[in-house]
Amino acid sequence: MHAWEQIQKTVDYVEEHLGDQLNIEALAGIAALSPFYYQRLFSRLVKKPVNEYIKLRRLAGAADILINSQKRILDIALDFGFSSHTSFTRAFKQAFGITPEEYRGNSVRLNNFVKPQLLLNYTLIDENVPLIADGIVIEISRIKLAKSEYFMGLSTEERIEAMPGGGNTGVDSLAILWDTFHNQKTDIAGITIDGDEIGVAYGSAKAGCYSYFAGAAVDAEKTPDGYVSWKLSAGEYIVCAFEAEDFEHLVMDAVYKAHKYLFETWLPRHQLKTMPFAVERYASHDPKTTKMEIWVMPIG
Repeated sequence: MHAWEQIQKTVDYVEEHLGDQLNIEALAGIAALSPFYYQRLFSRLVKKPVNEYIKLRRLAGAADILINSQKRILDIALDFGFSSHTSFTRAFKQAFGITPEEYRGNSVRLNNFVKPQLLLNYTLIDENVPLIADGIVIEISRIKLAKSEYFMGLSTEERIEAMPGGGNTGVDSLAILWDTFHNQKTDIAGITIDGDEIGVAYGSAKAGCYSYFAGAAVDAEKTPDGYVSWKLSAGEYIVCAFEAEDFEHLVMDAVYKAHKYLFETWLPRHQLKTMPFAVERYASHDPKTTKMEIWVMPIG
């Protein structure tokens, strides 16, 4: 068994026992490694120390229960291994910048630390061959776009370290941008009925920042005041299609794993470079949507 498989066993175990007492010695035993070497290997592969990872996954689970149940906050805290309401609140605010009470009273999407699927770091698939990993299906192909397509929406700039899926936690500002766009969408002239929506991450002139566009397909190139446009140019694209069990898993988990697989495993292993943007494309933000695509344009 490969070393990453040993670590994945403990990652899976942690996910199934978030409410239980977890200690490094027991997890190291599951991995058949010494506690010293286990902690070193875990931090290298997961990008977080063991105890920090456990805390962040507990907070992710607790956040889900906060929104989807009426359980007392103290009970949720105890269910996820926190010793008191106070310790839970302190950890929650440190991670997300808001208290559990504030989150429950005015729910926003949070950047959680996503459970890793280490298989995606070491498995290379051929084009048009699906890969099934941890409840998601990923397939990479090439598409030729015969003519340019146009989209209209809103944009924002954000610090690179705050990029969703990058490992940092907090309020998901991109979700706020999407909510703002959807609240205005029906009033935008020229929006294509039932047209695709895209989110685009691209470069920024500000040091340490990236830009993000959220918008929908339009019938014409004209852009009204207060909005920005994105042109998906004609040409060849590498398309990473993926699907998940439901919309929440699609946008809160699968999209980050697909990005990581495409940019950190598949493209480098094929020695491919791309233009400095990545397009997330889907039919809509409807809760029934379970499929998405990442479009990148290869260079050369």
